[in-house]
Parts: sequence; C-alpha cells; structure tokens
Amino acid sequence: VLNIRQTEVAIKKVKDFFERELAAQLHLTRVSAPVFVDSNSGLNDNLNGTERTVRFDLPGGQDLEIVQSLAKWKRHALNMYDFGPGEGLYTDMNAIRRDEETDNIHSVFVDQWDWERILRPTERNEEFLRRTVRYIYDALRQTENYIADDYNFIGHLLPEEITFITASELEAKYPELTPKEREY
Repeated sequence: VLNIRQTEVAIKKVKDFFERELAAQLHLTRVSAPVFVDSNSGLNDNLNGTERTVRFDLPGGQDLEIVQSLAKWKRHALNMYDFGPGEGLYTDMNAIRRDEETDNIHSVFVDQWDWERILRPTERNEEFLRRTVRYIYDALRQTENYIADDYNFIGHLLPEEITFITASELEAKYPELTPKEREY
C-alpha cells in the first residue's frame, strides 16, 4: 500500500515510538553502540564461535573488527557509564555478519536493538522476568496501536495479554517433537 519512501517513513515512526516506549517501561537510557571494536579488547562476542568477523586495520597497525554482538560490550558499558541497580541501557546496533544464513528475516547487515539492565538481588526470579516481559509486550502493543491509528489499513494482531509457557510444559504437551519444533 505504501511506496518505498512512505515505507521508510513508517519504519522510522515505528522504531522511534517503540524506542521511547521501551525506554520508559524498563527505565533505560540510550547509549550509542560501537560499529567496531579493537580486536584485542575482548569486547566482541563472536556468537557461536564459527562466524568470521569482518576485520580491518588502521594506519599504525591497530586491528579492528566489526561488532558481531553486544553481549560483552553492554556489560562493559553499564560499568563505564556508572549505571546502578535498577538502571540499564539500550542501543541500536549496526553490524555486518558475513557468515549469516540469509532469508526473509536474516541479512548480512544487522540492525537490531539490544538492552541490558543491572538487576537487584531481589529481581533475580521468574516473577520479575515475567513482569519485564509484560512491560516489553506493553511497549509492543502501544506501538501497534500508534501505527494502526496512523495507518488505518493496518490492523491489530497482538492479543491483549501475552501467554507464558515453560519448556517443561511444552515437553509434556508435545513429547514427540524435538526441542526446536516445540519452540516453534
């Protein structure tokens, strides 16, 4: 229904709205993610260990590599920016994963949000995890409402409430399926 330019505008609206909602729901501060890190820093997470990073060197010999994942960097940034318990950060990561198996949702160019929060000892439990998921889901639903109101041809797909099911409950319900099939 939208042309390519209108589609880009709509994508930006969704990203901006969701970003604000997520930050508000989870008490997060935006921090810019690195596109590359020093190869010797130990901050690049090489995912499953088989992907080849995109590397280059600077004049003077410093070896750099395109970020694959921000898992290690986020923890480093929480400390570097002096975040405390109950606080966190979010970022919008851009990366190149040259060994990615591409399909309709995977590309060698990665543009993804990531977030990390310092938990209090009392928050390290399933109840807190479920509450956090509900906050994220609420941000998604608010974003859906916003964009559906702005573009009247877009309907509402998300159910009012999110449903939880554990791996053991799935296994009991579908014992004949593999773990991957049960997850799907």
